[in-house]
Parts: sequence; structure tokens; C-alpha cells
Amino acid sequence: MSVQEVFGIAPLVVQLGLAVMAVWAVVWVVRYVRADAMTRQSIRQAVRVRWGWRRLAPMLKLSVTDKTPTALASMANTTNRPVKPRVLIPALKVRHDAYGVIARATCLPRVGLEQFQKAAPHLADAWGCTRVAVTQDKPGQVVIRGVRLDPLKIPTEHHPTGEVPDEIARWDLGVDEYAQPVSVDLTQVPGVTVAGLPGFGKTSLINRLICDWAPSPTVQFVCADGKVSTAREGDYAHLVKRMFAFVGDDLEEANALFRRLVDLRRARVSAAERVLGVQSMWEVGPSATWPLVVVIIDEAHTYFRDHKGSDPKTKKLAALAAENARLVEDLVKKGRSTGILTILATQKSTGDAIPTFIRDVCPIGLSFAQKTAEAAVAALGEDIREWPDANPINLQDRSYVGVVSMNHQSQPGFTRIRTPYVSGRDSAAIAEQTAHLTADPADLLAACLPGLDLTKPGPGDTTPPMAA
Repeated sequence: MSVQEVFGIAPLVVQLGLAVMAVWAVVWVVRYVRADAMTRQSIRQAVRVRWGWRRLAPMLKLSVTDKTPTALASMANTTNRPVKPRVLIPALKVRHDAYGVIARATCLPRVGLEQFQKAAPHLADAWGCTRVAVTQDKPGQVVIRGVRLDPLKIPTEHHPTGEVPDEIARWDLGVDEYAQPVSVDLTQVPGVTVAGLPGFGKTSLINRLICDWAPSPTVQFVCADGKVSTAREGDYAHLVKRMFAFVGDDLEEANALFRRLVDLRRARVSAAERVLGVQSMWEVGPSATWPLVVVIIDEAHTYFRDHKGSDPKTKKLAALAAENARLVEDLVKKGRSTGILTILATQKSTGDAIPTFIRDVCPIGLSFAQKTAEAAVAALGEDIREWPDANPINLQDRSYVGVVSMNHQSQPGFTRIRTPYVSGRDSAAIAEQTAHLTADPADLLAACLPGLDLTKPGPGDTTPPMAA
């Protein structure tokens, strides 16, 4: 192409470039106008972060000086003077969301994860953020999460979709203090404890699990609610249609239910090899014929409380409570491989509410607000003393209703999570839509193996049969 031809098409190239810039500007303006007020603030914040990065990075020692000249600089140097060193600044890509900004930075020699983490408090000040966290994204790259608003203090709602979950046994909890989604994998988990003061979100947390998992025929639910007398009362009244069994605060009824579940556990041990071909259900995963059984025991202290007294009625209650503890211990300690998950909720999970031989076998513990350090330690373990910011005794303010602390599987220390509110209307709708999926796991097992004795011990099961 001749020089004249190049100059001939130059105006077209310039016009094309201007047109592209105009389209980009229009798209940007439209996105900005259509965004809500919180997101618009984050858009402006992201722009300030991008424009100010090259000046801010050297001030925070997030840059390096390269004294070795490039090949091009060496060729262009016609004098004998040394080539001026270059200041290298990590490349930064920034995006926004309603809560703040998420930036990805490339690492440089001597400017890596540790240096970015040390600079996090100063980045928060410079960017106008409540807090900034830095994590490793992949080798040579870090993610910088800055939140302008505290996600823990902004109530959220969850509206179940009614769709079958992509992954069974994954519990979506909410968002952490950096507005990042948090979930916990309940595969191979025998038990979960949920503690916290009344009215701070325990039941709503469990309701979300039921609503999200209810559309799957591979999950069946059973509930013992110690704060009501009948299935028509309380927080689970609208979800009973999706439960194959429900009992209230009657200790005898609860005892019969726990015994029934232990018998199911024993029968599954006996039938596993014949039905599944393996000893552990988790090797093949739950199915419609061998579902994951979620046992919910709310206000658990009702069923385990040590009754004091010498009169016949009190002695009977004490005996029932002791046997309830023994039966639930059996479910938690031996139910994992057969696909039984037990969730125990109570106000404070001290030894008098949930016996320690049950509580300490549950690998996952969550706690909403607590009044005492003793209750916090009982719910989350001694290590919570070393993480004062996440201690649930600091969650008693009403703005923290729905905020839970937990020791997450994938990271050290403790995480605070804003759990969403699930309305009774949404729960009732899901239960109505999925009621046809409800089935008694014992009936499903009997259909697979007609004539199976549910009370007969399985191979290697030395537990004596339950009393009739």
C-alpha cells in the first residue's frame, strides 16, 4: 500500500475509532443511568480507583524499580549516559458491584500477596472503603475486595426458585463481610449445630436449606420442633407437607421418631451392599430410592434436658430424655455413611442443651448472637476467643439479626455471614409445589428389598436393637 493510499484511508480509521468510542460512551452512560443508587456510587468509586492507581501504588510501596534497560532503550541510547530506571506498577483491572469494587492485580518481584495484604488498610482509606481484603486468585495474581458498605448490616431476602439444585448437599448460606457468596459442603457431614438467641435467624437459615433442597427427590426431611405441640404451629407449619414425619415437644413422640430413624439407619447399613453396591452412600450419591435424610431438631434442649425430681412423672421424663440423647448420638455418630444428616438448633449449645457427646461429633457449628462468652465457645469452640471480630457476643445489636459466625471449611479462622430472610409465603409455595416428592425413606428401602427387617442389625453393627 502506497503512502497516498494510507493517507487516503486515515480519515476513515479515525472516524471508525471515534464511532467505537461514542458507542462505548453511550453504553456506559446507559448502564450508569439504569443502575440503582448504590451501584452508581460503586461505578464512580471504580473510576476513581482506576485513575488514581498509578499514583497510589508507589506511595504504598506496591511498585518496583527496574534498573535493567530494555533492548529497545539500549538501542535508542546514543550517549554514554546510563538509561533511566523504569518504575513498574502492577496492572489493575477493576469492576464494581452494589457494595464496592473488586480489583485484580498482577504481582511483581517483591510485590506479592503479602505486600498487598499489608497495604490493605491504606487501600481502604484511599478508596473510601469500610474494609479491604486481599486473597490469592491464581499464581501471580491477587484479588482485592473493597466494600464501601457493610454487607452484614444490610438485610437481604431469598426467594426460592423451585428448581432442582445443581449440587446436592451444598448449603448456600448468604454473603460474608465482603459481600462474597458463602456456601458449605455437607457431603460426608454427620451433623451441624446452629445456636443463637431467639429471633436472630436460626429458623430462617434452616428454612432456606429446606426450600432450596425441596425440589430434589433425592432429599427427604423430618423434623422435631421443641417449641410447638403440633405440626399446625410454629415456623415449620407451612413446610410440613414436604416432611415425611414431624413431632412437637412431646418427649414420647420424639422418642418414637428417633427410634424409628435409628431403625432406618440400621436397615440401611444392612441393605447398602445389596442396593447400592457400596458400603457408603456418598460413594454413589443420594438418589430418589436412597435419598439423603435431613433430620432437623429445633429447640434441641427440649428433648435432652436433664429432668430433676423423684416423682414417677419426672423420672419418666428423665428416662426419655436420656434415651433421646442416646438415639440422636447413634444418628450423628453412625448415620453419615448411610446418608443421614442431623441438624440441631438451640439457643445456646452448652452441654446441658446438646450433650457434648453429640455436639462435639458435629464438624460444622454456626452461631447467631450470643450473650455470654461461654455460649460462644460452646457453639464455635475455644478458637473463637482468638477472633474477637467474629465473636457472636458482638452480634447482639438488632442490626445484626440474620448474621451468623462460623468456622468455614475452606479458610482459616471464622467468618461472619449475612443470611437472607425467607418469607413464610415463599416457603409455603415451595412446600406446596414439592409435596408430591415427599416419601418415607423406610418405605423406599422396603420397596427395593421386600421383606427387609428394619430392626435387624446390619453387618458390623453391634448396637443392640431398639426396644419396642
